[in-house]
Amino acid sequence: MRTKQTVNARIVIAVCVLLLSGLAPVLGVSMTPGATVELTPATAPGDPQIQLALDQLPATGGTVLLDPGVYQIRHPLYLHRNGMSLRGSGDATVLHLADRADCPVLILGYMEHAPAQAIQDLHVSDLVIDGNRSHQLMEQWQDPRNTSGIENNGLMIQGVSNSTVERVVAAHCRSGGLVTANGTRNLTVSEFTAFDSQFDGLACYKTENSVFTKLNLHDNQCAGISLDLDFNHNLVSDSTITGNDLGIFMRDSFKNQFLNLSITQSRHDGVFIAQWVRSQPKGWAYIPETQCADNQFDGLKIQDCAGMAFCVHDATCVNNVVHDGIFSGNLHDQLVQMGAKLVHMQDLLKAKPVMAQQHEAMAHPNHDLADVTTKGGG
Repeated sequence: MRTKQTVNARIVIAVCVLLLSGLAPVLGVSMTPGATVELTPATAPGDPQIQLALDQLPATGGTVLLDPGVYQIRHPLYLHRNGMSLRGSGDATVLHLADRADCPVLILGYMEHAPAQAIQDLHVSDLVIDGNRSHQLMEQWQDPRNTSGIENNGLMIQGVSNSTVERVVAAHCRSGGLVTANGTRNLTVSEFTAFDSQFDGLACYKTENSVFTKLNLHDNQCAGISLDLDFNHNLVSDSTITGNDLGIFMRDSFKNQFLNLSITQSRHDGVFIAQWVRSQPKGWAYIPETQCADNQFDGLKIQDCAGMAFCVHDATCVNNVVHDGIFSGNLHDQLVQMGAKLVHMQDLLKAKPVMAQQHEAMAHPNHDLADVTTKGGG
């Protein structure tokens, strides 16, 4: 909440003036724990001023509050210390990636791929990210300071724990809308919307014990949700996934719960689960321990998709449970699996297990998997 006390308001105004003038370090101004710095498009037209305000938050943390308006982003905004928070004023606060900036908009955590220790208590809320993808030239950030190969996502989170993303919209991003990776734990993402991403609305890698709820992922070029590497012990709930190429694409995912998801109008399958493979001289070979297993889907609705409702691509994907689901109006309106009894069905309506070999689309499964792999970026 924005403080209404006169003393605190004067502190906020004074700190903003000092930060934006570049005099705060010179004058030795220190902010108290929980300090709030309020910026407007007039005082902070773009990322340099916003990043300066974030960097000058006290070591104990604080919040940079963005008033309504459009803020031009040419370099990623970077939340890199415990307790940092960036908060907008709702849909009227827009972070707009400038033409040919070719970078992520927000990075939470580390730029390196292998962080030694998680950064904690980061918070982003109440703003819109416009990735302006039609005016970007490349998918990966080529800034000389970046050596980790970060894709140009709307929001990149890696090496982070006990943090939140709430009421954020990511639109028109050159890579993914929101991507988590590299030891992200105990993250809560709530009321997140992503649409018109070049790849996936939400993509997660090496992410555990996290909650993704009230998502609205629609009209992305690849998957609504892509779960592709060590996505374990997480909850995805109460979300709508509409008009994407695939609803959910999964590999290397264990013991997750999917609760009350509605997947509609996918251009191909509703849910596609598989195991990683690698090319060898004599063909394809599975990569051990990269299958999807022990996942539970409760209250799953898959409707009006142009492919299979739920496809279990590989016989290694075992002990997955679909409970109380509805599949209707899909091109192949059933569960499709490579072998018998791969998914235990309880009260599954309008869905009958069918051997995948009966479908021409599954006649060459390795080729099909390779095609999907090319679409699983983010």
